[in-house]
Amino acid sequence: MARIDHLAGHRRYLALLGASYAVIWTLLAIHPLHPTDWWMENVLIFFTLGFLLVTGRWFLFSKLSYTLTFIFTCLHTLGAHYTYSEVPYAEWFPSLFGAMGEGVEGEARNHFDRLVHFLYGVLITWPYREAFYYAMIPRRTYWSYLVPLVFSMATSLLYELLEWGAAVLYGGEQGMAFLGTQGDIWDAHKDMLLAAYGSLLCFAIMLVVQWASGRDFAREWGERQRTLRR
Repeated sequence: MARIDHLAGHRRYLALLGASYAVIWTLLAIHPLHPTDWWMENVLIFFTLGFLLVTGRWFLFSKLSYTLTFIFTCLHTLGAHYTYSEVPYAEWFPSLFGAMGEGVEGEARNHFDRLVHFLYGVLITWPYREAFYYAMIPRRTYWSYLVPLVFSMATSLLYELLEWGAAVLYGGEQGMAFLGTQGDIWDAHKDMLLAAYGSLLCFAIMLVVQWASGRDFAREWGERQRTLRR
């Protein structure tokens, strides 16, 4: 009965997140700035959703992890609508915050891509650590931090390689829109470094939570899922 209740609660929550994301995705799919870039960027979304659907038969992430993933996919979809290098946040800040946001205007570089790479590390490292405790039984706790950090860095590297491959394949304006270097030859290196910094920040938050509560929630969730599977 506990297993049934556990699944039912998650399915309701996932249905809510799924419906919310479907609405957001549909709105952002209307007249994207570069349609080809939009579909290329959405390959990541389709892969992520497919992965969650397939693995959901054996492993459920916590509601917190699904929420963090939802936030990241929304940010990525927003970037896909405009292309990362052309998200008009400089126009949004003054209208949202008045005089406090005026300093954002006039920036030579659009930093939305840097923000999302950093937030990738912050938002996705928690789910990675839950999955680690489900899939592995570490002899030392530090592996539960090192492996998710390395995985976060590796997936960031893979994404940069995919960007490069797509830019070579399509070439021209579409390829450069997807690559989004904005003239910085070290753009990919900085993006990967920011993802690593984001993971480290997530670990710092985890340690603070553990210190304050006396509990390791990511570990508890991953181990609980492994136990329920038996």
